[in-house]
Amino acid sequence: MVPRPWTGLRAGLGALLTGRAEAPAEMPLQAWQLSAVRRRHALLACVLLCATIATALLLQTQPPVDGGWVMNALRTVQVGLFALLFAWVAAGCVTAVMGYFSLRRGDAHGLRYADVAHRALSADARTAVIMPICNENVATVFAGLSATAESVVAAGGARLVEFYVLSDTGDAALRANERQAWEALRDRFAATGLRVHYRWRARRTQRKAGNVADFCRRWGRRHRYMVVLDADSVMSGEAVLGLVRLMEATPQAGIIQSAPVTCGLDTVHARAQQFAGRVTGRLFGAGMQYWQLGESHYWGHNAIIRIAPFMQHCALAALPGRGGLSGHILSHDFVEAALMRRAGWQTWLVPDLPGSWEQQPPHLLAELQRDRRWCQGNLQNARLIAEPGLHGVHRAMFFTGAMAYLSAPLWLGFVGLGLVLWAFGGHSLINASQVLGNASLAALWAATLALLMLPRALGVALVLHERKEAQYGGTLALLGSALLEALMSALQAPVRMAAHTVFVLGALTGLQLQWKSPPREAERLRWRDAAPALLPLSVLAGVGLGAAAWAGSDAVLWLLPVALPLLAAWPVAVWAGRPGPGLALRRAGLLLTPEEVAPAPALRRAWAQAAMPAPEAYFKPVQLA
Repeated sequence: MVPRPWTGLRAGLGALLTGRAEAPAEMPLQAWQLSAVRRRHALLACVLLCATIATALLLQTQPPVDGGWVMNALRTVQVGLFALLFAWVAAGCVTAVMGYFSLRRGDAHGLRYADVAHRALSADARTAVIMPICNENVATVFAGLSATAESVVAAGGARLVEFYVLSDTGDAALRANERQAWEALRDRFAATGLRVHYRWRARRTQRKAGNVADFCRRWGRRHRYMVVLDADSVMSGEAVLGLVRLMEATPQAGIIQSAPVTCGLDTVHARAQQFAGRVTGRLFGAGMQYWQLGESHYWGHNAIIRIAPFMQHCALAALPGRGGLSGHILSHDFVEAALMRRAGWQTWLVPDLPGSWEQQPPHLLAELQRDRRWCQGNLQNARLIAEPGLHGVHRAMFFTGAMAYLSAPLWLGFVGLGLVLWAFGGHSLINASQVLGNASLAALWAATLALLMLPRALGVALVLHERKEAQYGGTLALLGSALLEALMSALQAPVRMAAHTVFVLGALTGLQLQWKSPPREAERLRWRDAAPALLPLSVLAGVGLGAAAWAGSDAVLWLLPVALPLLAAWPVAVWAGRPGPGLALRRAGLLLTPEEVAPAPALRRAWAQAAMPAPEAYFKPVQLA
């Protein structure tokens, strides 16, 4: 695998602006491509319409500023930030709405597992299931891998599929445990014909991307496809073989991504995320498939890759320069999908493939520690937005990936400019009675609330339409769980915004800004582990409220929605990061998901082999009709 050097942002932009940019490799024109163009235009039109109307409403509510051209310039910047951020929120909502109607009506142009579920598989479709690991919990990793392998054997794939454990573990004792677990797994499946391999990489370069590239160089030519798993992934045999069937039925596809469901943890934080992913997240998955079609995402795991074009086109060169946005690419998956499409291969997301699972971080600090890596990786990817030959959809993905984290400091900048205009530009704070009495301002607030809540409402409505509420504990439990998840999201949003701002500043400036997280293996979030990250936010919120109280009561009211969650961040994170409260909510029938009510056999086996009790140990299962 020989990487192609990056052109660079400046040279790439110059080529784009002068019309000299290289075009993506052409694919045979298909009906889905014409439909994709129309759908993307519709998405863009809806987003621009929402942002234009909201910005017009904002301008109607803002009084003139005092202070000359400086204050007017600051007001213009603030309005521009508002337009960009409202468009960002609108894009997510419109995607969810598209997903809702796609799930209700079906999609004639989407790639669907249901169309190939009974397709016969050729013996030539040899597939490697690879699991790159690095310093992971051995029992959990091999329990999930064993459950996946058992299910593949039961589905009849023992002679078609081989498993590879690709270790980058540096700890010698942990590596010895990995080897022992692999030997036991290899011996157990020997009689079935399923082969399980283990490789430890002594020269550990380029992290996970380098680990996968090393596998491709060594064994890639033995297989037509590879299914990539994360250390916490579990897949059913039908899902693994389903991905192979989809590849065989779509010879132009280079990558096909499943939509993994999060499950398996007991904390309130994890269960709220699991519920949100099950009810609302699938709308976003279906919506992304709706407008991306064959030029879609790759998330780095629970996906299948055609090895030959991957080896030929998806090697990753290091980004030149110094600092946090240079060096080896961290979020390699988005880049690999973009390079695959540049070479003329399709990349698909298939939301209807069942039997694909992963785990959610157990608590907020673990999630934010993961977000720190993702933030740096997505900001790195923004440097590639003008690379020659990339398709416009993948350029847009690089932009939206960066905006997922840049939106936090941009929101803070918007609020900060508002404070400056209030203090020095003659703007006055608006009280609640003025909101209700001003039609434009009331409409703006209502529109913002609708964009934030509509995806949740549509997710619940779809469950009720499909008559699947019993899988979530019943109608009342479903509605109560949706409200609880929305409350959790509102409480955690200011903490996420503050953390993402720190991460962005650290990545852009190269400063070593600290965000401490407890050990990954911790079963619960302890008070002393959460304090260093969250107490400073509470102190800052308290100081801000004190200053607002000194300035006037209206300022306090405007700060409360942000300040109260920050004041409560420490106890809320600890409470939500422990299994006890999560199990209590499960016994009460709240935040239930189908994986808890009726776990699939592969999940049961993974939990049993990891010595994790199945959900039925904690609550009386709902009897499905």
